[in-house]
Amino acid sequence: MSFFKKLKESISNKTAEVTSKFKDGLSKTRDSFVDKVEELILRKKKIDEEFYEDLEEILIGADVGVNTVLELIEELRKEVKQKKIEDANDLKPILSEKITELLEGENNNSLNIQSGRLNIILFVGVNGVGKTTTIGKLAHKLKSEGKQVLLAAGDTFRAGAIEQLEVWGERVGVEVVKHQAGADPAAVIYDAIQSAKSKNTEVLICDTAGRLHNKVNLMNELNKIFRVIQKEIPDAPHEVLLVLDATTGQNALQQAKLFKETSDVTGIVLTKLDGTAKGGIVVAIRNEMNIPVKFVGLGEKMDDLQEFDANQFVNAIFGQGFLEEETEANPS
Repeated sequence: MSFFKKLKESISNKTAEVTSKFKDGLSKTRDSFVDKVEELILRKKKIDEEFYEDLEEILIGADVGVNTVLELIEELRKEVKQKKIEDANDLKPILSEKITELLEGENNNSLNIQSGRLNIILFVGVNGVGKTTTIGKLAHKLKSEGKQVLLAAGDTFRAGAIEQLEVWGERVGVEVVKHQAGADPAAVIYDAIQSAKSKNTEVLICDTAGRLHNKVNLMNELNKIFRVIQKEIPDAPHEVLLVLDATTGQNALQQAKLFKETSDVTGIVLTKLDGTAKGGIVVAIRNEMNIPVKFVGLGEKMDDLQEFDANQFVNAIFGQGFLEEETEANPS
C-alpha cells in the first residue's frame, strides 16, 4: 500500500471515529429534540402559525435559547415565503442548514497555537464544570500531537484542586508547576512561565480558581494574572478558554456572560454534552455570545474531548433522516 493511500485511509478512519463520538455523545439530545420535531412534522404536515409556535417551544425546550430561537424562526419564515414551501417535511434540511450557519459564525474554532513561541492557554470557569479534567484531556491531546506541555496549578483555593491537577499530570506524563494551597495564583503562573521558558515548552496550560460568589474578587484575581502573563509574554494569553457544563442549560449561558465581562474569553469548552438532552445550549452560547465553541466533552475517556465541528454536531443530532432529505433537496 502506498504512503498516500495509507494516509488517506488513516484520515478516513479518524473521521469515522470522530463522527461516531459525536453521534454517541449527542444521542440524548438527538432522541429528545429530533423525535419531537419529527412528531410535529407528522402531526401538522402543513406549515402554519401553530406549526411555528410548536417548533419554537421544542427549540426552547432543547435550550437553544429564546433570542436564538426567535432569530431562527424568523429565518425559517423567510425561507418558507421565498421558496413557497408548504409541506412541513421540506423544512427539515433548511432547519439543519440554519442551525449549522448559526454555529459556524465568523470566528475561528481552531486553537491559537503557533510554532516558535510559548503558547499560553488560560482556563476559566466555575467549580464543578469539569475544568481541571478538561485541562488534563487537552494536555493529553496536545502531547499526543507531539507538543511539549506544562501545567500550572493556578487554582489554589479549591480544596483538592492542586492534587487533582497533579493526578492528571501523572496520567498524561506532563509536569505540573504548583505552590501550596492558598498561595497567590499569579505567583504560581509567573513561576510556570519561567519554567516553560527555561525548558523551551511549546504550550503552558494554566488553571484558575472558579469562585463566583464575589465577582469583584474574581475580576481582581484574573486581572492580576493577566498583568503577570503580559509582562512576561506581551501578546499572551493566546487563548482564554471558558469551561461550561452543558447539563446546566441556561445557567451556562449566564456564566458565559459573566466571564465575558471579567476576562477576554476567546473560546468555549462545553463539557458533559453526553449527559444532557439539551445540547441546543451550544447553539445559544455560540450565537448570543459570539464566542466560538472550540471543544466539546462527549464522554469520560481521555480522548473524549473533541474539537468542535458544526457540521458533525448538526449531523449527529439530526441523523440520517434529515441528511437524506437534504441530499434529495440538494442533489449533486
